[in-house]
Amino acid sequence: MMEAAAGGGTTLRFAIAGLGQAGSGMVSTMVKHPNITITAAADLNPETLKRFADDFGAETYTSAEELFKSPNVDAVYIATPTHRHTEHAIAAMDQGKHLVVEKPMALTLDQAEAMIEAAERNGVQLVVGHSHSFELPIKRIREIVQGGELGRLRMINTWYFNDWIYRPRLPEEIDTSLGGGVVFRQGSHQFDIIRFIAGGKVRSLRAMAEVWDPSRPAEGAHTVFLELEGGVVATAVYNGYDRFHTTELTYGVLEQGAQADPSAYARARMALRSTGGPEGEVALKRGLAYGAGNPRRAEAPPPHQPTYGLMVVSCEKGDIRQSPDGLLVYGEDDVREVELPRGQTGRDAVLGELYDAVVHGRPPVHDGRWAKANLEVCLAVLQSARERREVFLEHQVAVRD
Repeated sequence: MMEAAAGGGTTLRFAIAGLGQAGSGMVSTMVKHPNITITAAADLNPETLKRFADDFGAETYTSAEELFKSPNVDAVYIATPTHRHTEHAIAAMDQGKHLVVEKPMALTLDQAEAMIEAAERNGVQLVVGHSHSFELPIKRIREIVQGGELGRLRMINTWYFNDWIYRPRLPEEIDTSLGGGVVFRQGSHQFDIIRFIAGGKVRSLRAMAEVWDPSRPAEGAHTVFLELEGGVVATAVYNGYDRFHTTELTYGVLEQGAQADPSAYARARMALRSTGGPEGEVALKRGLAYGAGNPRRAEAPPPHQPTYGLMVVSCEKGDIRQSPDGLLVYGEDDVREVELPRGQTGRDAVLGELYDAVVHGRPPVHDGRWAKANLEVCLAVLQSARERREVFLEHQVAVRD
């Protein structure tokens, strides 16, 4: 049962299933939320669990299913491997837990639908994130587009070149059948951003998604052309092979708002070579799990707004792109900068969306139906690349404002 918070409001007792890089990334966000308290976690690594228990006095489990049975948990952040999302999410919801599930929510549309039905059957809230449409610059772009000052939205183009495919990976992260590769892991961000700005509904797409390095046997690059409802067109280009980086075009700003190191050319590929093989790479990846630093310390906000590659949004009477501290709006007569406040991150917004849904009854934007539609785009990209044809979509939903 949820409790009253000391400073007013209702406390939501949160657990984390999976203390790897994604789950650990949410810890400091939970700590700073005034009405969220961390009460439990599950992971397969006993050393990680011990560090977590020492830091939070929390319950710890080596089984996610046992965690879900705890009476001291109201909501769970599911950060287990993608191919386990459906079974873990349904098991948690059947125990009455509200959920945030990492993207992509599942591997198939049937799995996504089963998760949605479980949320409805159990009367719990389901939010899927972290995705970059939660970030303040993306929300502000949508507001400007919806406001109509630049005329009708016509086109969105987004490019992201980085080192994703050569960062330390667990085997499932470079296995497409288990939800690995850039289409599932990163295209899901791009498609989510495009859909959010353009209203949500993709009519059709044509795509290429390819493996350029057989030693990393999942898609490392894609090019996607999307037609959205209302005649809006978009392109999503992603290349994770660690040569050119789009930070050269985005003022050196990275996707979490930090400043890139211009001397770090090919750092990911060089580090991978030094691991000595698959076992060394897995060890390097596990070194990113929970335990580094002091999770109770309030993190300083990043120096800039987060930038997920280079994106230009084009309307009939102007264009919009990001600047380090906000947005640049190219209008009829001048260019103006819209500065945005720092401190509120996309991860804050993820937790806020679930909290508002649970405590205040406010329907979430990034609910199961929204996430299923985004998964449909990912699956259509892979299908289009295989079959070399345009694919039409059937499960798209509009943005809930």
